[in-house]
Amino acid sequence: MNPLLAKLQPYPFARLRELFAGVTPNPAFEPISLGIGEPKHATPSFIKDALSNSLDTLAVYPATAGEQPLREAFTGWVRQRYGLALDPATQVLPVNGSREALFSLAQTVVDPTKTPAPVVLSPNPFYQIYEGAALLAGAEPYYVPSVAARNFAVDWDSVPAEVWARAQLVYVCSPGNPTGAVMPLEEWKKLFALADQHGFVIASDECYSEIYFRDEPPLGGLEAAAKLGRDDFRNLVALTSLSKRSNVPGLRSGFVAGDASILKKFLLYRTYHGSAMSGAVAAASIAAWSDESHVVDNRAQYRAKFAAVTPLLEPVLDVRLPDASFYLWAGVPAVWNGDDTAFARELYAQYNVTVLPGSYLARDAQGANPGRGRIRMALVASTKECVEAAQRIVQFVQRGR
Repeated sequence: MNPLLAKLQPYPFARLRELFAGVTPNPAFEPISLGIGEPKHATPSFIKDALSNSLDTLAVYPATAGEQPLREAFTGWVRQRYGLALDPATQVLPVNGSREALFSLAQTVVDPTKTPAPVVLSPNPFYQIYEGAALLAGAEPYYVPSVAARNFAVDWDSVPAEVWARAQLVYVCSPGNPTGAVMPLEEWKKLFALADQHGFVIASDECYSEIYFRDEPPLGGLEAAAKLGRDDFRNLVALTSLSKRSNVPGLRSGFVAGDASILKKFLLYRTYHGSAMSGAVAAASIAAWSDESHVVDNRAQYRAKFAAVTPLLEPVLDVRLPDASFYLWAGVPAVWNGDDTAFARELYAQYNVTVLPGSYLARDAQGANPGRGRIRMALVASTKECVEAAQRIVQFVQRGR
């Protein structure tokens, strides 16, 4: 067996099941889960129709690069969303959800034969795929802390020069999971300069880009590059998905875009890896990327939900409206002494509400775990359920430990 598999840590939800093992939640309350970031809004019917009307394509092997209409749907959306003109033949590729692409991109980019060992940088806390992708590519993960005092911006300035010198891949998550923070243009400028100096690739995970709470949509990596005169998008690959935007997590559909030279190698890897998107999924994807009205409606539902829930929690938790995404990243009360796991376990036991301990989404690095003392709440259930969960959390906190 591949010895690198032994380096993988249990996934946060496996750890959560272990934390709750032996606990019988209070039967007076119906269960409400804010633990998993799985969209629960209804899938638009026109997307389902496009899928079912294209089942005849299952009789044909799909092209790994995707057919022209699919790639043009990607570039059309990028033009509409960011005002950028991409070449559908060389600057976009279909992927089976951003998760598999985030993983496989590391396998394409990282050269494990280099000495000293290559480094892959990740925000801390982070989406766990970044770590697993780095380890199985033969790289050493380096965890860059997000700083609460700076609205959970990643502290790129804290990275030592010798780490930058060994870096081959840097994961950016903007809007962030779990913090919801959006990386500003000045931070992109800093990261691009470092990429030019050291030659590493930037993977910009943007799957939450269409769920935001202010008038101005979040800045994207390609958009930032263009604003800074980097029209070739060198060293940059942006990854996005339909799962959150269009409420189709089971469709497993997204695309990557950016540096044509990197995507050429990525296509080669994917051809051997067997990562082609089926024709039926492609048809549904074209329909989804070509329509914005359902995205506007989806965003409005989240805005209403956060507007109802956040004011309820602000008096009892260290929490505020994020820049974007569908998570609340909350600090537990001081009486819990930063023990986010105990908070989550007791909340589940007493009020049958599931939240994810923040320490499960981070690693001990540079002497601290930046997720410790925080919880992640995914407001993916109905507004009624989310409000009910918030009210139970208020009662739980007010009862004291």
